[in-house]
Amino acid sequence: MDKVLSARVDESVVSKIGALARELHTTKKSVIEAAIKMFAAKIEEEQGVDLLDLTFGAWKRKETPQATVRRARRAFSGSMTRHHR
Repeated sequence: MDKVLSARVDESVVSKIGALARELHTTKKSVIEAAIKMFAAKIEEEQGVDLLDLTFGAWKRKETPQATVRRARRAFSGSMTRHHR
């Protein structure tokens, strides 16, 4: 799923993105995505940093999945019944 990203970028950078997109007969979106992927790969290679490991750590929870589900259900039930008391 695509998400919208909003950022203030220097006008010269916006011009370069547009020029690259025209030159490569592609979209600005694909130019930006390719540039970010290349930059991430370069950083990972140079610094030995795994960006995915740093940003996607949801599977490294300290509690068991059962405990997470139990806690979520308790919170949901509490929010549903608090207005009926």
